[in-house]
Amino acid sequence: MITFLTGIVILIVGGAVYGKFCEKVLKPTNENTPAIELNDGVDFVPLSKWRATLVELLNIAGTGPVLGPIQGILFGPVAFITIPVGCVLGGAFHDYMCGMISVRNKGEQMPALVKRFLGQNTYFFYNIFVCLLLILLGTVFIYTPGDLFVSQILKSDVSGLNSTLLIVYAVIFTYYLAATLFPIDKIIGKIYPIFGAVLLLSAVGIFFGLFIHGYPLNEILEKPLFTSHPFGENFIPIFFVTVTCGIVSGFHSTQATIISRTVENEHDGRTVFYNSMIAEGFIAMTWAAGTMGVLNLGISSPEDVVKAAVLIVGAVAKDLLGDIGGIVAVISVIILGITSGDTALRSLRLIIGENLKIDQRKKKNILTLSVIIFASVAVVLFYAKTDGQGFAILWRYFAWANETIVVFAFAMISIYMMKKSMPYLMALIPGTFYMHVISSYILHAKIGLGLEWNVSYILAGILSAIYMGLIIKFGKKQKGMIEKQ
Repeated sequence: MITFLTGIVILIVGGAVYGKFCEKVLKPTNENTPAIELNDGVDFVPLSKWRATLVELLNIAGTGPVLGPIQGILFGPVAFITIPVGCVLGGAFHDYMCGMISVRNKGEQMPALVKRFLGQNTYFFYNIFVCLLLILLGTVFIYTPGDLFVSQILKSDVSGLNSTLLIVYAVIFTYYLAATLFPIDKIIGKIYPIFGAVLLLSAVGIFFGLFIHGYPLNEILEKPLFTSHPFGENFIPIFFVTVTCGIVSGFHSTQATIISRTVENEHDGRTVFYNSMIAEGFIAMTWAAGTMGVLNLGISSPEDVVKAAVLIVGAVAKDLLGDIGGIVAVISVIILGITSGDTALRSLRLIIGENLKIDQRKKKNILTLSVIIFASVAVVLFYAKTDGQGFAILWRYFAWANETIVVFAFAMISIYMMKKSMPYLMALIPGTFYMHVISSYILHAKIGLGLEWNVSYILAGILSAIYMGLIIKFGKKQKGMIEKQ
């Protein structure tokens, strides 16, 4: 338990200290936010700090901070240190800066911010990439909560596309359509605080259940740090591609910019954006610990984790919280997926509409865009459920694409901070690290180039150095232009 508790302390204390430092660097003002100045009753809608925080938490906390750590804990107790450190220095900072930069630029979404700070050429590539990512996210967040509901609540088979699954998927699709059509404060702003309470209570329940049931957790000094994975996976990059939402997730940038349009005061930003990610880190830590416990007790096996991570959710929840509490915990995880899926598709609708200059104050236009988006998601979902390796391929591309978006976001933050004479290494260092992660992964993976690890690491190092050099060069050029004006 010592390593796990050390990680919790790092997460809470580190989050409080570094979060305050990030806020000091950014220097929030009392100027009117886009939620006040551009209030349109649809997307620009002021929400109280606590309501905006819970909405942000549920937006970013999909099934990723549960299913990711469940698989990531196979690397051993090093995960208990890596998750909180990455969350504090990377993920929470990433979410805070993306949200606040959007607040200071009239609530612009990520593609517009990339265009503003990284230029037209980068914008075109990013725009296409992020739209594809959000389609994959929307699919994942229909697939996983749907399968969890059918397997854990209805106790039915989820191996194929049967009638029960079709009905559940249809219900989720219907909710997503309603959530993306109506103003953000009518559905999302009303029910998310309730979901947020259930989510946090379940995570707290699992946390205390670890001690009540005396779950055996390994310590970091018991085994070699990076050689404990049962299937011989490399810690870098596999761990960081697997545990995305618990550490740093590119998807979060698209959600923070949505919530930027609801923040009433810049001083609320640290709570809404930074602390929401710290809460997600806590969720990730509890599920990682619960999974290690059921593995050590023999309730589940590493093979179960790889083949059916969604079933591990039920095993952990039922063993720690009992039948009723377990069902509540499973429902909270289902809610995680659904409440991220609807905002992913909402974000996609906003991005496409704004880039095509479609007036989204008209319900007809919103409906047309939503139908096109949902049809695309349905096609991918059908493939994932009918092909034997469909979901495995979908998840790999989703995870890699998610971290690729992180690289763009950190580059945008770096340029912003350079232009404002802020300590831009806070963004450039984690951005360069993730450039190495996504490069080495795609260079080695079967879904990529299939190169040997040594070659992949060397090439990834070169690409990372180029990434850092280009950002510094571009940032200095942009800052120089400002100083000449």
